[in-house]
Amino acid sequence: MNTEKIFGQVLRKFRTLNKLSQEKLSQECGLDRSYISLLERGLRQPSLTTMLLLSKILNTTAANMVHDVEEILSENTKNGISNKKR
Repeated sequence: MNTEKIFGQVLRKFRTLNKLSQEKLSQECGLDRSYISLLERGLRQPSLTTMLLLSKILNTTAANMVHDVEEILSENTKNGISNKKR
């Protein structure tokens, strides 16, 4: 699984933990709902500014989100799962 898809999983996890729909999250951060969907599906990558904005709305830090992505990447490597872009 590639980094973009893993970030999407992490974003979805934090969004659901905060009990936010994609629509509500998009309203809170001023981004289009379809962009949130693209991020969650791993079809787009956020800028640092967007990551900082999302993390603030999701009551976490960008560092925590990146940490979660790195953990999944590390687990995938341990389990022999390729992290190459597909």
